[in-house]
Amino acid sequence: MTHDSSAPPFAPPLGVIEGFFGRPWSWSARQGYANFLVEHGYDFYIYAPKGDAYLRRRWQEDWPPEQQHQLHRLRRHYRQAGVDFGIGLSPFELYRQPSAESRASLQRKVESLNQLEPDILCLLFDDMRGDLPELAQRQAELVHAAAEVTHAQRIIFCPTYYSFDPILEKVFGPRPSHYWQTLGRQLDPSIQVFWTGPEVCSDHYPTEHLEEVQALLGRRPFLWDNYPVNDSAKLSQHIRLQAFAPDRARLGEHLSGHAVNPMNQPYLSRIPLITLPRAYREGEHYRAEPAFTDACQRLCPPALAQQLIDDQALLQDVGLNALTLDQREYLAKRYWPFTEHSSNAGAEYARELLEWLDGHYAFDPACLTD
Repeated sequence: MTHDSSAPPFAPPLGVIEGFFGRPWSWSARQGYANFLVEHGYDFYIYAPKGDAYLRRRWQEDWPPEQQHQLHRLRRHYRQAGVDFGIGLSPFELYRQPSAESRASLQRKVESLNQLEPDILCLLFDDMRGDLPELAQRQAELVHAAAEVTHAQRIIFCPTYYSFDPILEKVFGPRPSHYWQTLGRQLDPSIQVFWTGPEVCSDHYPTEHLEEVQALLGRRPFLWDNYPVNDSAKLSQHIRLQAFAPDRARLGEHLSGHAVNPMNQPYLSRIPLITLPRAYREGEHYRAEPAFTDACQRLCPPALAQQLIDDQALLQDVGLNALTLDQREYLAKRYWPFTEHSSNAGAEYARELLEWLDGHYAFDPACLTD
């Protein structure tokens, strides 16, 4: 069979996972993403902010009534837009004390989540201690217990070690031997598995790497793409506006899905986000620089778009800590006029940038323990 080079490359399901630490998005920003995603070629949204304690440290408790109301309203927005809606549950270190009660408590939580009628249920065991010999077996058992009661059509599991990056063992303890191979054998083939690439925040995804991961897990990885997320001490100093790299256009046949973890700034995140479906559509013809320029011009009024194009290097490459006082003042004066009236097109983009300049998105290490 000959390959038709003119045909668009295969694109896996594309979506956004709100899965970062730090300052959360507003409910109105989340709702606005429903139409934004469907308009620009995305298939799903997953609600999984690290700051939602009722999905993490306090996962066995119900959300307060107001938050439940907002979540049901959010779910309706995505149903009306035709975008799949997911929930990311992190039952914090539940696997460290295996028992019939721990299994039952997880199933009670999943049954409670069924009220939101999620299309996707994510079981997230990232950012937790993992130095247990039986880690893979215990996690697989919990995932299967959740699968028995969920109404979700798709289940995605995030392992504790979701990359080859040695930083994970440094922070969360030594990885048990044959961890990934055991997961590959014990997890039902229908369960998809998140993977961030060679590193936690990977710049590139070599084909050889993805094929190695597929062999280890016994299935194609579901990419958790940590671009343009900026929730770490280092990355929070940067506004990551540049388009997705051209290698994303060649990943499709090696992935079961592609989820993007955006920035703490929901509106500015839209600029790089609209370039990912474009990369998959255009394949070998995709170029990042014109994609970035076009994204700014499509989303922002002309004057603001040009300023963002001109200042991209200052915002993304130089970063907040390295900006001089003159550069900060220059940026503040350039973007403040767009925020004078909240109804102005582009006001939210400019407001996020000014808040970033004022340190409102500074990384707080305490959020890692919430």
